[in-house]
Amino acid sequence: MRDAAPTTIYLKDYTPFGYLVNSVHLTFDLADHATRVTSRIAFRPNPDATERTFFLHGEDLALISASINGAEVTPDVTDKGLTVDVPDEPFIWEAEVEIDPGNNTALEGLYMSNGMYCTQCEAEGFRKITYYPDRPDVMSTFTVRINGDLPVLLSNGNPSGKGEGWAEWTDPWPKPAYLFALVAGDLIAHPGQFTTKSGRDVELNLWVRPGDEGKCAFGMEALKKSMKWDEDVYGREYDLDVFNIVAVDDFNMGAMENKGLNIFNSSAVLASPETSTDANFERIEAIIAHEYFHNWTGNRITCRDWFQLCLKEGLTVFRDAQFTSDMRSAPVKRIHDAIDLRARQFPEDNGPLSHPVRPESFQEINNFYTATVYEKGAEVIGMLKRLVGDDAYAKALDLYFERHDGQACTIEDWIKVFEDTTGRDLTQFQRWYSQSGTPRVTVSENWADGIYTLTLNQRTEPTPGQNEKQPQVIPVAVGLLGANGDEVRQTEVLELTEAEQSFQFTGLAAKPTPSILRDFSAPVILEHDVSNAERAFLLAHDTDPFNRWQAGRSLAQDTLLRMILDDAAPDADYLDGLLAVLRDVDLDPAYRALMLGLPTQSELAASLFERGHTPDPMMIWTAIETLRQATAQHVQDLLPRLHSEALVDGPYAPDAAQSGKRALGSAALALTTRLDGGAMAAEAYGNADNMTLQLTALSCLLRARKGEAELAAFYRQWQHDRLVMDKWFGLQVAMAGPEATPGVAQSLTQHADFNWKNPNRFRAVVGALAMNHAGFHQPDGAGYALLADWLIRLDPVNPQTTARMCSAFQTWKRYDADRQELMRAQLSRVAETPNLSRDTSEMVSRILGA
Repeated sequence: MRDAAPTTIYLKDYTPFGYLVNSVHLTFDLADHATRVTSRIAFRPNPDATERTFFLHGEDLALISASINGAEVTPDVTDKGLTVDVPDEPFIWEAEVEIDPGNNTALEGLYMSNGMYCTQCEAEGFRKITYYPDRPDVMSTFTVRINGDLPVLLSNGNPSGKGEGWAEWTDPWPKPAYLFALVAGDLIAHPGQFTTKSGRDVELNLWVRPGDEGKCAFGMEALKKSMKWDEDVYGREYDLDVFNIVAVDDFNMGAMENKGLNIFNSSAVLASPETSTDANFERIEAIIAHEYFHNWTGNRITCRDWFQLCLKEGLTVFRDAQFTSDMRSAPVKRIHDAIDLRARQFPEDNGPLSHPVRPESFQEINNFYTATVYEKGAEVIGMLKRLVGDDAYAKALDLYFERHDGQACTIEDWIKVFEDTTGRDLTQFQRWYSQSGTPRVTVSENWADGIYTLTLNQRTEPTPGQNEKQPQVIPVAVGLLGANGDEVRQTEVLELTEAEQSFQFTGLAAKPTPSILRDFSAPVILEHDVSNAERAFLLAHDTDPFNRWQAGRSLAQDTLLRMILDDAAPDADYLDGLLAVLRDVDLDPAYRALMLGLPTQSELAASLFERGHTPDPMMIWTAIETLRQATAQHVQDLLPRLHSEALVDGPYAPDAAQSGKRALGSAALALTTRLDGGAMAAEAYGNADNMTLQLTALSCLLRARKGEAELAAFYRQWQHDRLVMDKWFGLQVAMAGPEATPGVAQSLTQHADFNWKNPNRFRAVVGALAMNHAGFHQPDGAGYALLADWLIRLDPVNPQTTARMCSAFQTWKRYDADRQELMRAQLSRVAETPNLSRDTSEMVSRILGA
């Protein structure tokens, strides 16, 4: 039943566990509905603890027996764990429990996915496997024996024994329980091998279900690239004899970094040109890198408590972004990161779900696996690196690994290595971890007596629980351009530390044009009163790729806002600037494709709201459609050349060069479809020899309200491929017209292939509904009601996925009174559901309490 009063846990109340763990021995006797888990754990009193209650977490466990030093004991058992009296000296705890993985639909702990046993223990899933101090600061070596009749039996570490119906694994590196993993099933290995810089051979395996063997090669190569990159850039070698990855169909997240045994959502590792898009390949490469990089930033050095989650996630997201930048286009990667941050994290930062990068409290830790912790956490690392410089960053990281290897650490430990390396006082910088909200930096300029002055003001609006904000350290990268577009002052980083600060530039012959916040040097909202003529100048001349893109984006946003508010025509300066960029063959095709992108409907809604206007989703959608049509007409003479530039010679390769060409070709096809009604798209669909081209053509046809025959053909071709079918489901909702969206989503939930208990399939339909802005916000509230219906249905089965989907309602107070009332009613209906999970209850109450 739902907790009558959910417990709030506070960072300030942290105390170390009363006992340390020397070693853990686990034995699993696998059975679908009656798995027996026997634990033998060596404890000893913790001399640093101030309190010695022996409490072990445990949920959904049937305790069979328990003993201490071989003598049977009778613990006090509740639905949260057990307590028992223990000796004030080292002792051996033994317990046997029974669990039911076959009915574990929450996909947390030990569960089954189509006949395969697998685990997900982060954040607090190990307590559903056996009784244990399930907290990240309790670390131990693990030895695991698995008894079962399945051909493949895997756990963490190195194999230490094997026989008929059993296997044993030993992990020599101390780890917290959240990194424990077990997989057992009928699997096939795609093998590989890597030799470390020191000459040690490592066996690599990517384990998949029969039939998926042809989708492993790219993932294996991505793993090898990640291992080499971490050696070359961070000096980190892998530390076991084997590294295993397993593809799992039913998984709440993208992947999990369990020591030596990474478990991946199938969509995040399986790839082939026929079934995966270029975006899929890039995502897979990044996720494989992310989980591998966790071996040092998360596993060898972990977080002391879950409030420090950003310590491992922010740093590792930053590292995987560096990796992708090195493997592909750094400017394109940086722009994509900014788009994602603004679309996902900025609304979170400025709404009812706002929280610091390091939260001060939580009720359900699963609700804090957020864009703020991950993406903003990574931006904080990037700012720190920018402030101290590349050399000092490298030295600080070396000290971090040397000083804290094998420890569970805090943000204070992380900041201290930078202070010790650089001699800087980073107390003020640390506010990035404790203050929520997105800082706003306002810019004013002055030119007098040959001196150019930039005055920067910073402020952060009140957020839940934080009304008073203090100035933060904000690195603002600035360059200055002359009248002919040449740089008269190259990029330098201004450190904004006060509420208001002025910076002077001398030795200039004329007033320059500033290029501010280059490379998106800080996750802030820049407020600068700039004319469209100046934006067009930056679009034509800025040498910083990010700010050149930003100038075009700002022009597009200004155009759209005037179209919405003043019924203005599309801006000629924007269209001419866009045409100039598209003509520039020296630019990366992927970059030119990005320049054709427009602000999202949600971004425009946020901009209107901030300016004191109530956003109308249909007006926003209409303005975007009108501007896209105007763009197609304005650049139509150039489209044939863009199509020819996008042609790829040779066989398909998911590399940056080919992917960039296909991205430009896809953008050109979308514009052409607006002019020819889909004739070229239909031809492209028939000729497509890879999923990127096939899906692009199909999406163009659906957006043109055509393609019924192609949609049916796509289904017939791919109905037996679960990951491609996720695309088929999601595309129909994403491409539906606003009025049709709720009905399309509703009908797809009735489709025979809609498995709502599979997170990927659920997100493909219900998640796509929430992301179709104008469709979700239809004035009759049909989208709201449909989402609420499915939240209520899914919650008792999978609380984590349900809770995360609640965020679709987080911006409900932006809209008109009728929509607000409709959303409030649906949120209240969810909140009043009997036995609502703690995960969903916390999310809904925070959103309603805005």
